[in-house]
Amino acid sequence: MFDFTVKEQDGNVDVDLVGRLDATVAPKLHEALTALKGKDIKRVTFNAKELAYIASAGLRVIIFAKQKLGVDTEIVMKDVRSEVKEVLEMTGCDNFVQFI
Repeated sequence: MFDFTVKEQDGNVDVDLVGRLDATVAPKLHEALTALKGKDIKRVTFNAKELAYIASAGLRVIIFAKQKLGVDTEIVMKDVRSEVKEVLEMTGCDNFVQFI
């Protein structure tokens, strides 16, 4: 099971992630983030406290956010579980993702 909400306000986007972000659900999140393309987005915060798992398809969505929403867009992962953070670090996403 996976669910998410996307809230945009004043150039900041909060994305609440719940469950397992895998290949079957990642396209829905990708679509929601694609809708932000072309807007002046300064920061995307993925609230990951309840994100239990992230697959490569989920990683691609995060990479897309960095590449397509603007090189100056800050990508933040908040309250990341250790097992999810480990995957992000192993794949090099920690080079552009800030953990808080």
